[in-house]
Amino acid sequence: MTKNRDNTSLEPEFGVDSRYKTTKEREQDSAALMQARLERMKNIPKEQILRAKLLQLKLKMENYLKEPVYDEENHFAEFLKTYVDTIYSKRSEFARDINVTPVFLSKVINRHREPKEEFILKLMIHSEKVFQHVAEFHKKTWYQVYLHEKLCDTMSSQDEWRPEIEKQIKLTEFFQN
Repeated sequence: MTKNRDNTSLEPEFGVDSRYKTTKEREQDSAALMQARLERMKNIPKEQILRAKLLQLKLKMENYLKEPVYDEENHFAEFLKTYVDTIYSKRSEFARDINVTPVFLSKVINRHREPKEEFILKLMIHSEKVFQHVAEFHKKTWYQVYLHEKLCDTMSSQDEWRPEIEKQIKLTEFFQN
């Protein structure tokens, strides 16, 4: 005698979660969960969202400094863009607050220009004041991110610059065989 068993939970599209017997049930539950999340998000104060985004940025920058991973999202300019866009509705307001031109800020964010030391100093002081109400933010973080990026760029482009530079290097007699 054979037993009729429901093998739905063993099928790969249902994964580990065996509560659903059909795709329709899973989609309905998913939609209900999303709706509940959206309702909850509507009730979160904007200040709390701002704090969460700033904390996320801080942690992302710290992880970037710990890991030697270099990708398109880990650029000084990307971190700056996230910082400015999180706090200000218009980038020109941030530029005004740190006393730089909006054009200069735009060029730094879009990687058309390197930030000047004075710009990084202003950014350092601004972020110190902003993060004072969010979490501990070390004032040297912006410098570290910028210098880490420069180091990664230099090391990854050795094939381009090294042959020409090596031609200019000579060893003294002491070190020659």
